[in-house]
Amino acid sequence: MQAQARSADLYRRALAQFATGITVVTTRTPAGEPAGITVNSFNSVSLDPPLVLWSLALSARSHDAFRHCQRYLVNVLAADQLDLAKRFAARTGDKFEATAWAPTDSGLPRLEGCVAWFECANRSQYEEGDHVILVGRVESFATARRTPLIFHDGRYVTHLVEAPLPPALRPRA
Repeated sequence: MQAQARSADLYRRALAQFATGITVVTTRTPAGEPAGITVNSFNSVSLDPPLVLWSLALSARSHDAFRHCQRYLVNVLAADQLDLAKRFAARTGDKFEATAWAPTDSGLPRLEGCVAWFECANRSQYEEGDHVILVGRVESFATARRTPLIFHDGRYVTHLVEAPLPPALRPRA
């Protein structure tokens, strides 16, 4: 059993080497209460149709809210929103108290100051291992020119160093 625990730790450490952005996914419960969770498993699936995916732990307190919602909103956090990432990752407390947000036209909580957001219809779900993979059809989105919050090697990264693009990828004048 010890070898398996060590193997799981090594596996988790290896996965932590892949840098990801940080999102807070929000929705409304059947009672109309806002619900949200910090997620770094966000990915694009398709451009046509516009599809994204993210993973939700089966043990998450907001599991039922997301499994049964018709819509959700993916808020891509900016570097200065570390406090939001931590707040929405916590398992206790009112995550929306003292959080600047406004409802979208469809009533979903949209956090202020994000790098981007994607409002999605909850299209399909696939239970795999200890998570459920949610695929959403993007129905609206927006972006802002801000530095994103990154997660790498078990810690948040708030400062990026830009490297020049290789000649083949540079925009042509």
